[in-house]
Parts: sequence; C-alpha cells; structure tokens
Amino acid sequence: MRLNVELNSTESIRLPIHYNHLVQSMIYHSMDREFAEFLHEQGYEVDKRKFKLFTFSRLLGQYKIMGSEISFVPPVRLIVSSPLKEFCQYLLNGLLSQGSIRLGQNEVKVEKVSVCSPEAQSEIKVRLLSPVVAYSTFLKPEGGKYTCYFQPCEQEFNRLAEENLRKKYQAFHNQDPPAGDIRIKCLKSPRLHLIKYKNFVIKGYSGLLLLQGPQPLLQMALDAGLGSKNSMGFGLLDLIN
Repeated sequence: MRLNVELNSTESIRLPIHYNHLVQSMIYHSMDREFAEFLHEQGYEVDKRKFKLFTFSRLLGQYKIMGSEISFVPPVRLIVSSPLKEFCQYLLNGLLSQGSIRLGQNEVKVEKVSVCSPEAQSEIKVRLLSPVVAYSTFLKPEGGKYTCYFQPCEQEFNRLAEENLRKKYQAFHNQDPPAGDIRIKCLKSPRLHLIKYKNFVIKGYSGLLLLQGPQPLLQMALDAGLGSKNSMGFGLLDLIN
C-alpha cells in the first residue's frame, strides 16, 4: 500500500540538497508515537537484521538548485509505501489530523492524501522514484572496513537485492519465502547518485528496471522497496504499465 501525499505552502519550500533525513523525521513524527518508537528502535528482525518495512520517494515537483540548497515550487508530492497496514493507517491519520507538518524549517500544509495498492505480477517494469542501494562491507588487510556499492545489473547487485527481499518477506510474513530466483535487468543505463545521509555518503542508482521472479517477492519489492536502506528514502519502485 502507498500514500500519495500532496504538500503545499504559500512560499517556496527550501531544503538542503541532501534532505532524506528530514523527510524521514517528518514521517516518524506524523505517526502514533508508540508505534513510531517501535519501528525506529526495533522494527522487524530476521537473522539479527532489522527491517522498518517502509520506503519513500524523492520530493516530486518543480525545483531549482541554489548552492547547497534545493528550492521547490509548491505543491510537491511525496509517495510513502509499506506492506504494514498499521504504518499506513497511522501515517494517514496523522497527516490528515495535523493538517500542516514541519519539513526542515518549512511549515507545509497537507493538501490531500490518496491511497493506492499497486499489484505485482511475476514480471514487472519499474521506474525508481528514489535511488536503489546494494552494498557489502569488507575488512581491509591493514585493519578497518570499507563499503563496496553495486549498480543494477551487476551479478552481485542481483544477489544482494534478492537476499534482501527474502529477508523482508520473512520479517513481514513470519514464514519462509517462496522458491524461485529473481532476475533484474536494466532497461536503460542506471544513473549514479551520491546522497549524504547525516554524516554518511551513500551511493544509489536510479533508472528503469525489469524484474522477474516469484510474485510475492516482487510484491514485497513494490511495497517495502528494493535493495537496502529503504526507510532512509531509497529503493521505491513505480510500476510502468
């Protein structure tokens, strides 16, 4: 399930270029406090991995870059997606009851919220509405760690994305995922994005993808996001009919 949120303001909406953490904070603060704390601090655990099971898009609308800031011309749209009914209901109720919310230094009005539930098939064409992230962490011979990011259509990207989806399925359904491989193909060359989340730089990729595999796993990709770091605003897919 996903919420299409339209935000409006009498003035331009000015944010730092790297604003993911501000949108994430707005989402948490718009929900029931107890549920938001559970999701933020604990989430749903599988094999010592914790999943928040939600993701969101970039802000969608007209904008211009002004040095280290990005200025949006209202209204703007935000899409938030999750397989968790409680999450969607709490967020929907919070947004509608508050009327206006804080986004960074901006007070913005919740103009309207619409709900939809895109359904996956065993083959789907998708557009990334927020960059997808897949990575592995390795030990350096001299000590310390380094992170290697992979782009869509690399074999390791496919393996990591499939493994991640299986764990999300387990976390949500509390049962083993269905058998069958997932195949991810690029429909055009992916575009690299360097996003700063607080004090960390994350590499993600946008583009058009073809996903093939078991329908329940592709549905999880649509609902909870593809790849890692979804609750930070990565990996939201949009179906291309």
